[in-house]
Amino acid sequence: MNAQRTERREDTVVAPSRFPLREIVLFGALLAVILGIYMVMGTAYSTRMLVEASCYAILALGLTIQWGYAGQFNAGVMGFVALGGFSAMLFSVPVNNAFWGTELPGELGRVLLYSAAAAVVVYGATKLDRIGVPKKLRTVIAIVLAVVLYLVVISMLRSVTGEIQSRAGFIGGFGLPAWTGWIFGGALAGAVGYFIGHICLGLRSDYLAIATLGIAEIIKAFLKNSDWLTRGTATVSPLPWPTPGPSELGFTLARALYLSVTAAMIAVIFFLLHRAYHAPWGRMIRAIRDNEISASAMGKDINKRRLEIFVLGCILMGIGGGALASFNSLFDPNGYLPLNHTFLVLVMVILGGPGNNLGTIFGAVAVYIIWLMSEPLALFLMQGAVSIGEGWFGWQPPGNLDSRALQARVFVIGLLITLVLRFAPNGLLPEKVKHHG
Repeated sequence: MNAQRTERREDTVVAPSRFPLREIVLFGALLAVILGIYMVMGTAYSTRMLVEASCYAILALGLTIQWGYAGQFNAGVMGFVALGGFSAMLFSVPVNNAFWGTELPGELGRVLLYSAAAAVVVYGATKLDRIGVPKKLRTVIAIVLAVVLYLVVISMLRSVTGEIQSRAGFIGGFGLPAWTGWIFGGALAGAVGYFIGHICLGLRSDYLAIATLGIAEIIKAFLKNSDWLTRGTATVSPLPWPTPGPSELGFTLARALYLSVTAAMIAVIFFLLHRAYHAPWGRMIRAIRDNEISASAMGKDINKRRLEIFVLGCILMGIGGGALASFNSLFDPNGYLPLNHTFLVLVMVILGGPGNNLGTIFGAVAVYIIWLMSEPLALFLMQGAVSIGEGWFGWQPPGNLDSRALQARVFVIGLLITLVLRFAPNGLLPEKVKHHG
């Protein structure tokens, strides 16, 4: 796969002074579509669409630096988005006095301390060979300790969490501003990405995709079943905004203010990534991506740099997930779906162009508009077909047009990605590689 990507990039070598005609045309067409949607759907609906698209643009930027910069195919975007949403909920939801006003926080803290101590003991057991213990015996001791300590700790945790659910519902939040949850969401996603990277980044790209997909499902399952922490399927709502909400400013103005925040975030992220891409660090990352053996022969620390880029992408996914959850004012673990939060982001990057930050932003906004507007457009076309069928041929109309129109989203996105892969395999705005020959 890396060899194919290298060959494709060689086809996209362009002169650095090229007039950006394609960019102007594409963004001009996108602006015309957005203005048309504002005229047809109204300002409140259209502004909400742009806010959600901007949150997805942050997710897509996280994926494009992993896949485009370093050739890492992360199929577990959903998991990092969910971690960002969880952090936004945990830090911004008001404090639950039914939990913090009892002895339960102390009991929970004690169990967590025991868990940390158990992890240290197991880790120490894996190093027993350094004091002369045979490796096979070391492995047996570590496995036995891990199983026994896990059973002990999980039994204690279930007892405490059962008390939390019965007496307080769940632990609640910290009552802090929403933006603190976004920051910690990025940090949490980055920390989990660091742990995953140490294990999975040595795998080939296809195995890395499978591993990250499985880890995302594990994260979702944990959040879904931890009622004491997230309320599980009961959901947590409303989540506070970092800006004045609709009750204070009205839907249109409040959403416009939120859009200004996410747009500023995208501008800062774009500026930093642009500087990093053209810096020696960025050239080194692309050298590792295009020819890992040559980069290693030049003394580059391949594993360290790959881990850096993976963690950076996960941080952006966590921040974007926090911003998206806060805007929707809802945390629902069941609402995180591979189709919506992994595959859709992947399509955005493919359409825009992996490795091109400007193309990724274009792809995110364009794909989300197509995703959102395909349902009402399909419903309009179906209703027109039903009217013609009833008037001209006396057909009996189906009673589930709404659900059929909703399924048109999947068809349209599938058709879109097929056309892009056929006619623009490097995206509409391919990565621009300077030729120094």
